Amino acid sequence: MEWSVVINIGIFILLLLLLCAIGNDKWSLSKRVFSGLIIGVLFGIGLQAVYGVENPTLATSISWITIVGNGYVQLLQMVVMPLVFASILSAVARLHNASALGKISFLTIFVLLFTTAIAALVAVFVTGLFNLNAQGLVQGVKETARLNAIQSHYVGQVADLSVPQLILSFIPKNPFAELTGASPTSIISVVIFAVFLGAAAIQLVKDSPEKGHRVLAAIDILQAWVMKLVRLIMRLTPYGVMALMTKVVATSNYHDIVKLGTFVVASYLGLLIMFGVHALLLAINGINPLRYFRKVWPVISFAFTSRSSAASIPLSIEAQQKRLGTPESIASFSASFGATIGQNGCAGLYPAMLAVMIAPTMGINPFEPMWIATLVGLVTLSSVGVAGVGGGATFAALIVLPTLGLPVTLVALLISIEPLIDMGRTALNVNGSMTAGTLTSRWLGQTDQSVMERDAHEEKSLH
Repeated sequence: MEWSVVINIGIFILLLLLLCAIGNDKWSLSKRVFSGLIIGVLFGIGLQAVYGVENPTLATSISWITIVGNGYVQLLQMVVMPLVFASILSAVARLHNASALGKISFLTIFVLLFTTAIAALVAVFVTGLFNLNAQGLVQGVKETARLNAIQSHYVGQVADLSVPQLILSFIPKNPFAELTGASPTSIISVVIFAVFLGAAAIQLVKDSPEKGHRVLAAIDILQAWVMKLVRLIMRLTPYGVMALMTKVVATSNYHDIVKLGTFVVASYLGLLIMFGVHALLLAINGINPLRYFRKVWPVISFAFTSRSSAASIPLSIEAQQKRLGTPESIASFSASFGATIGQNGCAGLYPAMLAVMIAPTMGINPFEPMWIATLVGLVTLSSVGVAGVGGGATFAALIVLPTLGLPVTLVALLISIEPLIDMGRTALNVNGSMTAGTLTSRWLGQTDQSVMERDAHEEKSLH
């Protein structure tokens, strides 16, 4: 190993120790995450300034730094399925009737799909505002390789998937396989399995109270055990964010970003508009948007750096319960559904922007009202079942574009700026799920206002 690599790793370890020293227990998670983010950005800038993007020393250094960043993401992904299963099972088992479960599910999914439809309309607006189109984009060697990889990896999963088949894929025929994340819709399958198991527990309490209460006690123990595991891993969030931001900043090719800068700017304008839509929906329902965003900032910042909606589920559930006053049942449903259904960024904004850009090259007017209505309907429908993992946006685009008779080439042409845009999309996805949970809780009158209205300095940090 080169001495320069050893020095870089040594500096990174010293920065981790510095973050550990300044991030004492008196600091909230928000402050610690923000500190890690700033340190990571500055260190990443320094590494790129010294070595440049293509330098092998930088690549080797980042491969070691990635152990902390990707390792943290993988730890969170490790607990996603146990957390979803235990949380949904516990939430359903505590319900007294099925109607409450139906209301929670309906309202949560309604908000997710409604905001995804709005995201598609916003995509049409920003694409038209910047006059974006696919003409003039050149397909190089990297892009050709990327397109071939996309077609071999994704199209086989997506091209022949009809709506009835998609719905059937939600129903678990082997719940133990789904707990391993065997399919793109595994999270929903685990939710369905946990719902049925929880409903069986309710019935057992009625039929055999003694056995039923033992089962409920076991479920409570399981849920408490899993949450202890989640909180243990969440203490590592500032360090994971720091490593992830170091990698993102150090390896970003700013020439490519500038070359496709208009698309980046348009994408982030669309994302900001959608955050504004979320804020408006919260405000209309009597929730202070500024207070809300202060409380969920750690979750949004992690989603931004990790680029994984699924890995953000533990933080989302914890934030909704401990900071927003949303009951466990609603928080669990919204975080779980939001990682697969109605992702505003990946399944709403992104595929709609690509469709509007490509349409003129096929002789289609993308601003014709009927075509826009078709696009919005298709985007909203296809957002059901988009995987909450890296590649979810590609998955969504490969459903929407061929259905509209459009080529998928543009997906590969944007490869160089994909990570930068994907960070913002994931943050929007996760905020959309938390917004859905917050609104559902408000509508059902189950929000703990004392928690919602508590100031940030009075809150217990998410440990």
